[in-house]
Amino acid sequence: MTSLVLASASPARLATLRAAGIEPSVLVSGVDESQVTGLEPADLAQRLADLKCAAVAAEICGEHLVLGCDSVLELDGTAHGKPADVEEAVARWRAMRGRSGVLHTGHCLHDTTSGRQAVATGSTVVHFAEVTDVEIAAYAESGEPLHVAGAFTVDGLGGAFVTRIEGDHHNVVGLSLPLLRDLVIELGHTWTDLWSRR
Repeated sequence: MTSLVLASASPARLATLRAAGIEPSVLVSGVDESQVTGLEPADLAQRLADLKCAAVAAEICGEHLVLGCDSVLELDGTAHGKPADVEEAVARWRAMRGRSGVLHTGHCLHDTTSGRQAVATGSTVVHFAEVTDVEIAAYAESGEPLHVAGAFTVDGLGGAFVTRIEGDHHNVVGLSLPLLRDLVIELGHTWTDLWSRR
Protein backbone atom coordinates (compact mmCIF):
# COMPACT_ATOMS: atom_id res chain seq x y z
CA MET A 1 0.00 0.00 0.00
CA THR A 2 1.28 3.47 -0.89
CA SER A 3 2.05 5.65 2.12
CA LEU A 4 2.14 9.42 2.47
CA VAL A 5 5.34 11.28 3.30
CA LEU A 6 4.90 14.85 4.54
CA ALA A 7 7.80 17.08 3.46
CA SER A 8 7.13 19.65 6.17
CA ALA A 9 8.04 20.38 9.78
CA SER A 10 4.64 22.03 10.36
CA PRO A 11 2.83 20.57 13.40
CA ALA A 12 -0.44 22.03 12.07
CA ARG A 13 -0.15 20.18 8.75
CA LEU A 14 0.65 16.94 10.57
CA ALA A 15 -2.31 17.44 12.92
CA THR A 16 -4.62 18.15 9.96
CA LEU A 17 -3.63 14.91 8.25
CA ARG A 18 -3.96 12.90 11.46
CA ALA A 19 -7.43 14.34 12.10
CA ALA A 20 -8.37 13.22 8.57
CA GLY A 21 -7.30 9.65 9.34
CA ILE A 22 -3.86 9.74 7.71
CA GLU A 23 -0.66 8.96 9.62
CA PRO A 24 2.16 10.21 7.38
CA SER A 25 5.88 9.82 7.76
CA VAL A 26 7.56 13.20 8.20
CA LEU A 27 10.76 14.12 6.40
CA VAL A 28 11.76 17.80 6.46
CA SER A 29 13.19 19.08 3.18
CA GLY A 30 15.71 21.62 4.42
CA VAL A 31 14.97 23.87 1.42
CA ASP A 32 16.29 27.42 1.83
CA GLU A 33 13.13 29.47 1.27
CA SER A 34 15.09 32.70 0.84
CA GLN A 35 16.49 31.43 -2.48
CA VAL A 36 13.17 32.03 -4.27
CA THR A 37 12.42 35.67 -5.03
CA GLY A 38 10.58 37.82 -7.55
CA LEU A 39 7.40 35.74 -7.83
CA GLU A 40 3.79 36.73 -7.24
CA PRO A 41 2.52 35.48 -3.83
CA ALA A 42 0.50 32.49 -5.15
CA ASP A 43 3.36 31.48 -7.48
CA LEU A 44 5.84 31.78 -4.61
CA ALA A 45 3.80 29.44 -2.41
CA GLN A 46 3.57 26.88 -5.22
CA ARG A 47 7.26 27.12 -6.15
CA LEU A 48 8.37 26.55 -2.56
CA ALA A 49 5.98 23.59 -2.24
CA ASP A 50 7.44 22.13 -5.45
CA LEU A 51 11.02 22.51 -4.18
CA LYS A 52 10.26 20.92 -0.80
CA CYS A 53 8.50 17.99 -2.44
CA ALA A 54 11.31 17.42 -4.95
CA ALA A 55 14.00 17.55 -2.25
CA VAL A 56 12.33 14.85 -0.17
CA ALA A 57 11.24 12.70 -3.13
CA ALA A 58 14.88 12.53 -4.23
CA GLU A 59 15.92 11.13 -0.84
CA ILE A 60 13.53 8.22 -0.39
CA CYS A 61 12.98 4.77 -1.86
CA GLY A 62 9.85 2.67 -2.09
CA GLU A 63 6.26 3.39 -3.01
CA HIS A 64 5.26 6.71 -1.52
CA LEU A 65 3.26 9.82 -2.19
CA VAL A 66 5.40 12.79 -1.13
CA LEU A 67 3.55 15.96 -0.19
CA GLY A 68 5.23 19.36 -0.17
CA CYS A 69 3.33 22.44 1.00
CA ASP A 70 4.09 26.09 1.58
CA SER A 71 1.93 29.01 2.65
CA VAL A 72 2.23 32.77 2.27
CA LEU A 73 -0.15 35.60 3.14
CA GLU A 74 -0.80 38.14 0.41
CA LEU A 75 -1.46 41.65 1.72
CA ASP A 76 -1.43 44.63 -0.65
CA GLY A 77 0.07 42.43 -3.35
CA THR A 78 3.07 41.44 -1.21
CA ALA A 79 3.85 37.94 0.07
CA HIS A 80 4.43 37.55 3.80
CA GLY A 81 5.87 34.41 5.35
CA LYS A 82 6.92 33.96 8.97
CA PRO A 83 7.92 37.19 10.73
CA ALA A 84 11.60 37.33 11.73
CA ASP A 85 10.97 38.60 15.26
CA VAL A 86 8.43 40.04 17.71
CA GLU A 87 8.82 43.55 16.30
CA GLU A 88 8.02 42.38 12.79
CA ALA A 89 5.00 40.43 14.06
CA VAL A 90 3.69 43.58 15.78
CA ALA A 91 4.18 45.68 12.63
CA ARG A 92 2.49 43.01 10.50
CA TRP A 93 -0.56 42.88 12.76
CA ARG A 94 -0.86 46.66 12.85
CA ALA A 95 -1.01 46.54 9.04
CA MET A 96 -3.47 43.61 8.96
CA ARG A 97 -6.00 44.55 11.64
CA GLY A 98 -9.46 45.42 10.39
CA ARG A 99 -8.52 44.29 6.90
CA SER A 100 -8.41 41.11 4.82
CA GLY A 101 -5.65 39.19 3.08
CA VAL A 102 -5.38 36.07 0.95
CA LEU A 103 -3.65 33.00 2.34
CA HIS A 104 -2.10 30.98 -0.51
CA THR A 105 -0.98 27.39 0.11
CA GLY A 106 0.92 25.59 -2.61
CA HIS A 107 0.58 21.79 -2.75
CA CYS A 108 2.84 19.41 -4.68
CA LEU A 109 2.19 15.66 -4.58
CA HIS A 110 4.81 13.33 -6.12
CA ASP A 111 4.28 9.63 -6.75
CA THR A 112 7.67 7.92 -6.34
CA THR A 113 6.42 4.81 -8.15
CA SER A 114 5.31 6.45 -11.39
CA GLY A 115 7.40 9.63 -11.15
CA ARG A 116 4.27 11.66 -11.83
CA GLN A 117 3.27 14.66 -9.80
CA ALA A 118 0.21 16.86 -9.36
CA VAL A 119 0.23 20.45 -8.15
CA ALA A 120 -2.34 23.04 -7.10
CA THR A 121 -2.55 26.20 -5.02
CA GLY A 122 -5.39 26.87 -2.63
CA SER A 123 -6.30 30.50 -1.90
CA THR A 124 -8.51 31.58 0.99
CA VAL A 125 -9.59 35.10 1.94
CA VAL A 126 -9.01 35.84 5.64
CA HIS A 127 -10.68 38.75 7.46
CA PHE A 128 -8.88 40.09 10.53
CA ALA A 129 -10.45 41.64 13.62
CA GLU A 130 -9.86 45.23 14.68
CA VAL A 131 -7.44 44.10 17.40
CA THR A 132 -5.98 46.54 19.90
CA ASP A 133 -2.31 47.43 20.37
CA VAL A 134 -2.42 45.59 23.71
CA GLU A 135 -3.77 42.43 22.05
CA ILE A 136 -1.20 42.66 19.26
CA ALA A 137 1.67 43.04 21.74
CA ALA A 138 0.48 40.10 23.84
CA TYR A 139 0.02 37.90 20.78
CA ALA A 140 3.46 38.74 19.39
CA GLU A 141 5.06 38.07 22.79
CA SER A 142 3.34 34.66 22.94
CA GLY A 143 5.66 33.55 20.13
CA GLU A 144 2.89 31.86 18.14
CA PRO A 145 2.93 34.27 15.17
CA LEU A 146 6.69 33.80 14.71
CA HIS A 147 6.19 30.19 13.62
CA VAL A 148 3.51 30.61 10.96
CA ALA A 149 3.08 32.23 7.56
CA GLY A 150 1.26 35.53 7.78
CA ALA A 151 1.90 35.78 11.55
CA PHE A 152 -1.44 34.23 12.52
CA THR A 153 -3.25 30.97 13.13
CA VAL A 154 -6.91 30.05 13.05
CA ASP A 155 -6.36 26.95 15.18
CA GLY A 156 -4.50 28.53 18.08
CA LEU A 157 -4.30 31.79 20.04
CA GLY A 158 -4.82 33.76 16.83
CA GLY A 159 -8.22 32.20 16.17
CA ALA A 160 -10.00 34.95 18.10
CA PHE A 161 -8.44 37.57 15.81
CA VAL A 162 -9.83 36.08 12.58
CA THR A 163 -13.44 37.16 12.10
CA ARG A 164 -14.22 35.28 8.90
CA ILE A 165 -12.71 33.23 6.11
CA GLU A 166 -13.89 32.72 2.53
CA GLY A 167 -12.80 29.31 1.28
CA ASP A 168 -11.33 26.18 2.81
CA HIS A 169 -10.52 26.48 6.51
CA HIS A 170 -7.88 23.74 6.26
CA ASN A 171 -6.03 25.74 3.61
CA VAL A 172 -5.47 28.50 6.17
CA VAL A 173 -4.05 25.94 8.60
CA GLY A 174 -1.57 25.03 5.85
CA LEU A 175 -2.99 22.05 3.96
CA SER A 176 -6.26 21.88 2.02
CA LEU A 177 -7.75 18.42 2.48
CA PRO A 178 -10.26 18.69 -0.42
CA LEU A 179 -7.49 19.92 -2.72
CA LEU A 180 -5.12 17.16 -1.58
CA ARG A 181 -7.84 14.56 -2.23
CA ASP A 182 -8.13 15.88 -5.79
CA LEU A 183 -4.36 15.52 -6.28
CA VAL A 184 -4.38 11.97 -4.88
CA ILE A 185 -7.14 11.02 -7.34
CA GLU A 186 -5.34 12.78 -10.21
CA LEU A 187 -2.35 10.49 -9.61
CA GLY A 188 -4.58 7.40 -9.75
CA HIS A 189 -4.89 6.64 -6.04
CA THR A 190 -7.88 6.35 -3.74
CA TRP A 191 -8.17 8.84 -0.87
CA THR A 192 -9.62 6.34 1.61
CA ASP A 193 -6.70 3.96 0.99
CA LEU A 194 -4.49 6.52 2.76
CA TRP A 195 -6.52 6.24 5.95
CA SER A 196 -4.60 4.57 8.77
CA ARG A 197 -5.87 1.16 9.69
CA ARG A 198 -7.21 1.47 13.22
